[in-house]
Amino acid sequence: MIEVIIAGGGPTGMVLAAELRLHGVRVLVLEKEAEPPEFVRSLGLHTRSIELLDQRGLLERFLALGHTSPAGGFFAGIDKPPPERLDTAHPYVLSLPQPTTDRLLSEHAAEAGAEIRRGCELVGLSQDHDGVTAELAGGTRLRSRYLVGCDGGRSTVRKLLGIGFPGEPARHETLLGEMAVTAPPEEVTAVVTGIRRTLRGFGLGPIGDGVYRVVVPAEGVTEDRSVRPTLEDFRKQLRAVAGTDFGVHSPRWLSRFGDATRQAERYREGRVLLAGDAAHIHPPLGGQGLNLGIQDAVNLGWKLAAEVGGRAPAGLLDSYHTERHPVAARVLDNTRAQGVLLSAEPHHQAVRRLVTELMRFEEVNRYLTEKITALDVHYDFGEGHPLLGRRLRDVPLKHGRLYELLHHGRGLLLDQTGALSVAGWEDRVDHAVDVSEELDVPAILLRPDGHVAWAGDDQEELRAHLPRWFGAARFQERQRSRITGRSSKPPAR
Repeated sequence: MIEVIIAGGGPTGMVLAAELRLHGVRVLVLEKEAEPPEFVRSLGLHTRSIELLDQRGLLERFLALGHTSPAGGFFAGIDKPPPERLDTAHPYVLSLPQPTTDRLLSEHAAEAGAEIRRGCELVGLSQDHDGVTAELAGGTRLRSRYLVGCDGGRSTVRKLLGIGFPGEPARHETLLGEMAVTAPPEEVTAVVTGIRRTLRGFGLGPIGDGVYRVVVPAEGVTEDRSVRPTLEDFRKQLRAVAGTDFGVHSPRWLSRFGDATRQAERYREGRVLLAGDAAHIHPPLGGQGLNLGIQDAVNLGWKLAAEVGGRAPAGLLDSYHTERHPVAARVLDNTRAQGVLLSAEPHHQAVRRLVTELMRFEEVNRYLTEKITALDVHYDFGEGHPLLGRRLRDVPLKHGRLYELLHHGRGLLLDQTGALSVAGWEDRVDHAVDVSEELDVPAILLRPDGHVAWAGDDQEELRAHLPRWFGAARFQERQRSRITGRSSKPPAR
């Protein structure tokens, strides 16, 4: 039996597939499109996603194909210097076209052993106590233990489950594409600069060889979003906004998007879960969407693997919703706020001027940058050390660096005392005795996603925290199996 089916082969689905394969889970990715999309909705990766790539040993292959720039100036496009003292070893954004990101993540999932079937559309599903039955277009039925919908904002999985998707419908549509321009670069720059003083949802940016990325309001174009825009639609809208179409021709791809903002009411229904755009959609302000999906996948992967393997403590899989739903809700709110600041309405522009003044303060600038880059994410693990629930930056160690120890997607005890033990959990938690001048705590227990699960120096406290995230110790599992006469089995909901 397939252990997990993933519906959707975008960045979220591929990261999830690779995370599950780290734990030996048999994974099948179903992608309805026969070929990867060519359009470039996302232009890069934010700091937290970069950290996660580094934690899995993938960062170098991404850095080799992109270019970096300091992390800053994302919030509503307010141009401020990058804040100082960001709590990360990667204080930059990585510019990388989405097709390149898609390809690298697909290659990683395939290298990890995930099976990927393109041109396979999921059209139906049902679930029972033991698993999920997925129906494909054409009538094929597949059986799996769990299924995850990573199939985008119009998610078939979410609709089949009947999960509500409340929020606001699109009020403004935008055309987006790449095409050649015959107008001189200095003319393009002058016109765009003038228009963007009052209309920030407009732009022509050069991407090389006379080709520009064109963004223009779609007001007046057909309201049927299923109809692909044409080059003539772009010419018409450019003339209406800028008084010229800049001689656009030879399009590489053309698309449109809206500013709908919605979030799934729940991320789990029994043995079926949602991640990425299937769980939340919002305008692309701040470039957070693709990154949010990658971070969903890393949070979910190790938890679902533990559930499949029968090692998950009670409530672990449900903690995916508990932790990630509030994170996405905050992203939706910050994109709503940015939308107000980007409006040309005079009252909104007054608010923008005020926020621009406030961002002169380093603390405000850093706060908003950390919000966009997801460095501010802090899960509620209860009372304890100030680091509890927070991600930990890559700190240098005497014998290497922290993130090198997270490549296998297991838990990690970084022990600066040399006196602690993870006996009973060695199959799930690595124990590294090393020291760092930047870490002012005797020892830390990290989850596979890099968040701090415990900090201190007391062995009994550590043993009390290990089962919460990593299940029962091995000797307890063997004892339970002897008593029941069978091995533990993942609970069904």
